[in-house]
Amino acid sequence: MNRFLCRGFLAAVLAYSLANCPAFALSASDVAPLAGDDFHAKAAAIDALAAKHDDPAALAVLGALAQDRALATDAGAVLVAQSPDDTQARDAVSGQLVTIGDAQPVMLDNRLRSKLVHALAGVQLASPDLEVRRRAADALLANPDPSMKALVEAARAKETDPALKRRLDVLWATTALTDPNASKRLEAVQLLAARRDLELYPLLRPLVAQRADGSFAEPDPEVRAAAQRGIDALDAMTRNGRIAGTLFAGVSLGSVLLLAALGLAITYGVIGVINMAHGEFLMIGAYATYVVQNAFRHYAPAAFDWYPLAAVPASFAAAALVGVILERLVLRRLYGRPLETLLTTFGASLVLMQATRTLFGAQNVQVTNPAWMTGGVTVMQNLILPYNRIVILAFSLAVVVIAWAVLTRTRLGLFVRAVTQNRAMAACVGVKTAFVDSYAFAFGAGIAGLGGCALSQIGNVGPDLGQSYIVDSFMAVVLGGVGQLAGTVIGSFGLGILSKAIEPVSGAVLAKIAVLVLIVLVIQKRPQGLFALKGRSA
Repeated sequence: MNRFLCRGFLAAVLAYSLANCPAFALSASDVAPLAGDDFHAKAAAIDALAAKHDDPAALAVLGALAQDRALATDAGAVLVAQSPDDTQARDAVSGQLVTIGDAQPVMLDNRLRSKLVHALAGVQLASPDLEVRRRAADALLANPDPSMKALVEAARAKETDPALKRRLDVLWATTALTDPNASKRLEAVQLLAARRDLELYPLLRPLVAQRADGSFAEPDPEVRAAAQRGIDALDAMTRNGRIAGTLFAGVSLGSVLLLAALGLAITYGVIGVINMAHGEFLMIGAYATYVVQNAFRHYAPAAFDWYPLAAVPASFAAAALVGVILERLVLRRLYGRPLETLLTTFGASLVLMQATRTLFGAQNVQVTNPAWMTGGVTVMQNLILPYNRIVILAFSLAVVVIAWAVLTRTRLGLFVRAVTQNRAMAACVGVKTAFVDSYAFAFGAGIAGLGGCALSQIGNVGPDLGQSYIVDSFMAVVLGGVGQLAGTVIGSFGLGILSKAIEPVSGAVLAKIAVLVLIVLVIQKRPQGLFALKGRSA
């Protein structure tokens, strides 16, 4: 039994029924069905008692039924006990105190208990407490019962709170759809259609349904037309929600690809290295976040919700450090030899994955979202945007701004752009290209580490994490234009949105194939990508 219905309502009812008040006005025919075995008759009796919501005696019986204090005698009388363990109870009709004797509790099945909940809620619609009326309306809206129509109409006529009045209008409409009066049904349908609530769709749909013999469930054509207009409006809302959800999913995927591709664009554009180990920098950043999370959980549990603030620099530093080591020990000796570089970095990725398995195990580890990244915001009835996805989107844009500032507003960025455009000329004017290569590679690896930090907030972290993004990252870089920051941004978001737009039609695998074919076609027309380098060196 619903608890709140058995509190505010029953408090008043019990106070009356237990105070030996003589004003009982029920007849034997009102309560006799409750003592029988006919559950349909019991349901009708509960509805009749609820209709007498102004009669304290009827409320006392409903309260007793709700708390299993209603007893039935062999003679068909109904008794109301003060508690289930009492030896005496009051007759529901005469109000006389009698011995319980062999009286047994009134039996209610689940359907009758549900009806009793509706009856209690219907009675509470007349409560002087606004909050009680609101909760009663919510309970009835969650599962409308046409038998409560009279109570709802009475409450609707008396309600003075505008917000609750609108909810009672909808509640009345849900109970009036079966009214024999066509004008009442039309008013109900119009109210439901004006509500623009997707949860009301199942109430409107049957009104336009056609039976096997060609007839309609709703005989009145005007009511059917109003229901169809409401259904069309709800269909448009559903369609708009799907489009907005697909767009957000594409932007969310694009933000993840952007974090993965941004560092790759820098290293590929400056050094010309096809780094097959770039995905493992994502994995290193994710595991760095996992380590920071565990450190906060162990040493500073009170500040656990703020561990991402420490994980961001930690993931950048960890990935950048591994990037410097890889570039200094291996890649520096392979510049200008693309095939050997590709094979070497592929081998390095295997080494990094195996090292991770050795340190953390082969099983995935879980990084917990902080409280402020848990949940989501409802922007439409059928669209909820998760907070963690929104934060990652904002984070990726912030990383783009930082990368742009470093590349365009610092001396290091000037050297990087010079080496990207013309390595030989940059070396002639005194730029130490070897150091620029190291710094650029470390910076690109660090950005990938930030991508891993973000990825840890939307899924499990495992040794194979980076393998899921390396191919898509290369496609985003090539599509946007090698060495072009703006091209990488547009390429990443474009691929994300395009993939999510195709997936509902063809599935994830065919969507990737379709995207790859489209990229090939674009590259055929623009071999240098959407944003090609400009100048004589290009």
